[in-house]
Amino acid sequence: MTDIAPRRAPQDWEVRVLRDTELLAYKQLRDGMLARHPEAFTSDAETEMRREPESYRSRLGGGANGVGLFTLGTWRGGRLGGAISAEREPRLKVRHVSHIVGMMVADDLQGQGIGGLLLDCALRLLQQDATLEIATLSVTASNHGAVRLYERCGFVRYGRLEGALKLPDGRLLDKDLMMRRLR
Repeated sequence: MTDIAPRRAPQDWEVRVLRDTELLAYKQLRDGMLARHPEAFTSDAETEMRREPESYRSRLGGGANGVGLFTLGTWRGGRLGGAISAEREPRLKVRHVSHIVGMMVADDLQGQGIGGLLLDCALRLLQQDATLEIATLSVTASNHGAVRLYERCGFVRYGRLEGALKLPDGRLLDKDLMMRRLR
């Protein structure tokens, strides 16, 4: 999995696999997104803010049993503007399934094509692995912008988990389960 040159990078954003030395930037972006958008993520900000940056190392690739495939980041001028991670199932009968997790784009950069760029690069990396056949993800059903992005990139909804998220204020949010064939 090496070729991730984007078809067209919006506003000179570089997309590349995150490095160990960039875990702090990743954690800072993630913590901010979780705090400002609790409805968009399964993880909660309070718990995640207590984690050390090193605890995300498995997302960089080569984690236990190859579960963590990669995390891509968009960079411009030393700033991490967005990130996306991919994992795979470790069990033999489902090792052909990958999961897109932790898709995020900084608030001030949304609507500029960065999310689509990240997703496109991630899908092309996944397609380079001949053992992977399916990519899945879950998205808060009321996050219409994200749902539209995933649909534009070929994902289809195969289910909905009603009440999947319970926010601290008691609100229940549904999660759409989506998939896309890689071959």
